[in-house]
Amino acid sequence: MNRVIFLLLLCFQGLFAQVQFEATVSKNTLGINERLRIDFTMNEDGDNFSPPAFEGFRVVGGPNQAVSYSWINGKKSFNKSFSYFLMPLKKGPVIIKSASIEIDGKVYKTNPVKVTVTNAVQEEVNPYYPQQKTGEGIHLVAEISKTNPYINEPITVVYKLYVSNTASVRNWREMASPKYNDFWSQNIDIKKLVVENGKYNGEDYRYVVLRKTVLYPQKAGKLEIEPLSLDIEVDLPTGRRDFFGRMEYASGNKTVSAGAKSINVRTLPEAGKPIDFTGAVGDFDFKVTPSKTTLKAGESLNLVVSVSGKGNLKLFNLPKPVVPSALEMYDPEHKEKVTTPLSGMQGEVSDAYAIIPQYKGNYLIKPMVFSYFDLSANKYKTINSPEIMINVMDGPSPTSGDNQVASVTGKQNVVANDQFQFIKLKTNLTSIHQKGFLGSGLFYSLLVAPFLIIPIIVLARKKKEAIDGDVVGNKIRQSNKLAKRFLSEANKQMGNKEAFYVAMEKALHNFLKAKLHIETSEMSKENIQELLLSKKATPETVQNFLGLMDSCEFARYTPASVGTMQQDYDKAVTVISGLEKQITN
Repeated sequence: MNRVIFLLLLCFQGLFAQVQFEATVSKNTLGINERLRIDFTMNEDGDNFSPPAFEGFRVVGGPNQAVSYSWINGKKSFNKSFSYFLMPLKKGPVIIKSASIEIDGKVYKTNPVKVTVTNAVQEEVNPYYPQQKTGEGIHLVAEISKTNPYINEPITVVYKLYVSNTASVRNWREMASPKYNDFWSQNIDIKKLVVENGKYNGEDYRYVVLRKTVLYPQKAGKLEIEPLSLDIEVDLPTGRRDFFGRMEYASGNKTVSAGAKSINVRTLPEAGKPIDFTGAVGDFDFKVTPSKTTLKAGESLNLVVSVSGKGNLKLFNLPKPVVPSALEMYDPEHKEKVTTPLSGMQGEVSDAYAIIPQYKGNYLIKPMVFSYFDLSANKYKTINSPEIMINVMDGPSPTSGDNQVASVTGKQNVVANDQFQFIKLKTNLTSIHQKGFLGSGLFYSLLVAPFLIIPIIVLARKKKEAIDGDVVGNKIRQSNKLAKRFLSEANKQMGNKEAFYVAMEKALHNFLKAKLHIETSEMSKENIQELLLSKKATPETVQNFLGLMDSCEFARYTPASVGTMQQDYDKAVTVISGLEKQITN
C-alpha cells in the first residue's frame, strides 16, 4: 500500500514539474519615446536559446542573463531569464514573435506578445533603463506662429532641437513624423543645418532648426498636430572623472518628442460673405485676358482667368467664364506659378480656356466676379472683370433654327443667299480677230470649261460649308489637337510634379472626348470602361487606361519622383497608341 502511495506521489510530482518557458513585458502599451523591457524566463536550464527578430523595435540593451537557485522545504527551485531592452520604431500594434530554447532534447517556444505603441508621452525615468536619466539637456520644441487662425489662414510650425552646453549630439533619426490631419501642408527645404545660440527655460543652449512647415487649416474647431519624435545618439557626462581629472562621457540613445499641439481654428465671418465666395483668403488681384478679340470662325483664342497675390492660391476654385453657345469652350489648362516661403503661398494661378467660334457675329463674354477674404482688413472684397466683346469677322452664318447663337445685337441672323457669289455677273468682252480661232479646239475648250468647273467649285463650297457646320466633327478634331498638345506639355513639365500630372490628365480627357464623343461630366470610370469595350478595345488596355487616370489623380497629392513621372508618361504614350489602333468608330 505504501509503495502504491509513493508511486502516485512521484506521478503527481512529475505532473507539477512541467517545463515552463514564458515571455513577459514591462508594459503592453507604451509611447514611441519610451523603452520596453522583455524577459524570457524558464524554470529548467536549457541550451540553444534563440530570441525573436524584434520586428518594429531596435535592441538598445541586452541580452542580460540571470540565474537563481532556491531550496524551500527540501524542494529545489530553478529560474533562468534573458532580458532585452527595446526601443519602438513605429506606432501602432506590434507583435513580438516567439523565442525558442532546447531543454532535455525538446524545443520549447514562448507565446507571441502583442504591444501597442502610441504617440510620445511625457518622459519618466524608466527603472529598467537607468541610462535615460542622463538624457537631460536635450529638448525638441515645436514653435507655432499662431494658435487661433481663420480657416485657410497660413500658420508656421518650426521644429528646433535644443542641446545644452554639456551634452553632445552625434546623430538622429526620425521615429515618428508629424501628421497634419485637416491641414494643407508644405514643408520648406532646409539645405544646411546651422547651429545657433539661444535660450531654453532661461538657460543658455545651442539649437538647430530641423524642419519648417507652412499649414493652412481646412476646417474650424480644435485640430491636433501629432508630434515629431527623434531617436538621438548622444554623448552625455556621467559625473565621474578619469585619473587626469577629465570628465567621463557615456554614449547612448535618447528619444525626444515635440509633443502634440492643439490649434483652435476660427470660421470665416458670415456677415458680408459674397454668394460666389469659394474660400480664397489673402490679398489678391484678379484678371481676365483674351489673346485676341477679332478672329474668324474656326480660329481659336485663349481666354486666361488668373489670380495673383499672396494667400491660399492652391486651395480655391477660379471663376469659370460663361460664353454664348456659338463659342465652343474647352476644358481649361491650369497653371500654377506659386512659391511657399515661411510667410505662406504667393504667386499666380490661372486657367487658360481654348475658345473656337462656330459662326460669324459679335459675341459678349459677361463680366466675371472674384471674391476673397482679406486678412489684413478683416473683411470680404470683390473684384469685377470688364466685359469682353468677341468679333468673328468671317465664317458661316447660323441657320434660321439657330436662335441661340444670335449675335449680341439682338437681331436674328438671316441666311445669306450667297452660294453662287463666286460667279461674276458682269463681264468685259473684247473682240477676237485671230485667224482660225473661231471653231478651233481651243475655242470649244474655253467654251465648255466654265460648265465643267462650275460643279467642281459648287462641290468644294458645299464641302467647306459642311466642315464649318460640322460642330461635332470640329469638337473631335479640336480634342485630338488638345490631347497631343497636353501630352507634349506633360513631357516638357517632367520633374514638375503638379504641372506634369495636370497636363497628363488633360491629355487623357481630351483623348476620350475625341474617341468616345463624351464630355467631362460623363467621364465616370464605369461609363468609360463600357464605351471603350463597346468599341472593341481590349480589356487589358482599358484597365491600363483607367489605372493611368487613377495614377494621375493620386500622384498630384502624393510624392512622385522623376522616374515615376517618366514611367507614367511612357505608359500614357503606349496606352493611347494602343487604343488608337483598337478603337473602331
